[in-house]
Amino acid sequence: MNTTLVTGANRGIGLALCRQLAERGDHVVAVCRSSSPELDALGVEVISGVDVDDPATVAALPARIGDRRIDLLINNAGVGRWNSDNLLEPGTIEEMLLQYRVNAIGPVLVTQALLPLLADDARVGIVTSRMGSVADNTSGGSFGYRMSKAAVNIAGKSLAIDLRERGIAVALLHPGYVRTDMTSDRGDVDTATSAAGLLARLDELDLERTGGFWHAKGEALPW
Repeated sequence: MNTTLVTGANRGIGLALCRQLAERGDHVVAVCRSSSPELDALGVEVISGVDVDDPATVAALPARIGDRRIDLLINNAGVGRWNSDNLLEPGTIEEMLLQYRVNAIGPVLVTQALLPLLADDARVGIVTSRMGSVADNTSGGSFGYRMSKAAVNIAGKSLAIDLRERGIAVALLHPGYVRTDMTSDRGDVDTATSAAGLLARLDELDLERTGGFWHAKGEALPW
């Protein structure tokens, strides 16, 4: 049985990932700041009290997992702040820094903390966004979110290079425009459809594809 760890597991895409992983027979370790009734109802292993913006809680995570090997790590936790375009407004810099810490630094913190537990042929997924693509930016705006996602894209590429010797492959994945709390339930795809696409991309991930940037539907995305 594969062991899969998902961050940001209590709602949205993370919850849908946990549901589908459990349905296919994976042992799911659902990591989140606080659980939810929907997550508890899945019957998966829940580790709450972990905030990817808090290095101390991330550093304590391996001890809470124990000696088990992780076959698949999905860095899904993220945050969006959509009023962060005017840097001169009070509080805007703090919003940008929050997005950078959670979206860009958080996946690196989690991956590095769990390295001793990752199997030598493990796969690592980072749920990013095509809004972090420089070439794909045709509408501007969303400075904090775009910058944080561009940063995590380069972080994922570096992880792919650093972890290749251990046989660990890394994928950067755009989930689509998904109807979640982050998007105020706007979007053109539901969480179940997005999660299914993300898992399909992770299932086909290997060292030949490591470091790539894909849409959940399968198309390669520009940097």
